[in-house]
Amino acid sequence: MSVRTRAARKNVAVKAPSDDKRWSIVAAVMRKHGSAQSALIETLHSVQSTFGYLDDTALAFVAHSLRIPLSKVYGVATFYSHFRLKPQGKHNCVICMGTACYIKGSARLLQRIDQKYGLKVGDTTRDNQFSLLEARCLGACGIAPAGIFDGRVLGNLASPLVESQLDNWLAESQQNEPKLP
Repeated sequence: MSVRTRAARKNVAVKAPSDDKRWSIVAAVMRKHGSAQSALIETLHSVQSTFGYLDDTALAFVAHSLRIPLSKVYGVATFYSHFRLKPQGKHNCVICMGTACYIKGSARLLQRIDQKYGLKVGDTTRDNQFSLLEARCLGACGIAPAGIFDGRVLGNLASPLVESQLDNWLAESQQNEPKLP
């Protein structure tokens, strides 16, 4: 293949999955990087910040646009814990599962959340009020077990503290529900 043909292939525009104007933001990021395969992570960040998560359609679009196998795009999206493949709730609860946190009871916290709220790691409540996530290590070993609640790191977690926060989020959801006459 000649250099000219390769250059022409690089600039071929790929049609967005829908008419949603947000795709133009993603396309701009890809253009900025010359639609190079090395722009994969930056492009995935762009899709997630624009749409909130990475769905199958978005992953296929990125793969096709950057001429990368879908399996590689999916592999990158699932390898990095920052990327989300499902819509997230209004609030996020992240429980650390690093060694220190695990030894100090983070697995028991997750088990208690599952028992009380029927929520497993990676799930979001039906009302999209909160999502339960886990992290491999928050770097807060001195205050293990640790978690992040809407961006706020809390340590020395115990079931009552975690349940109190989750109950507050659920109560907030119920307060915002429209009241029927």
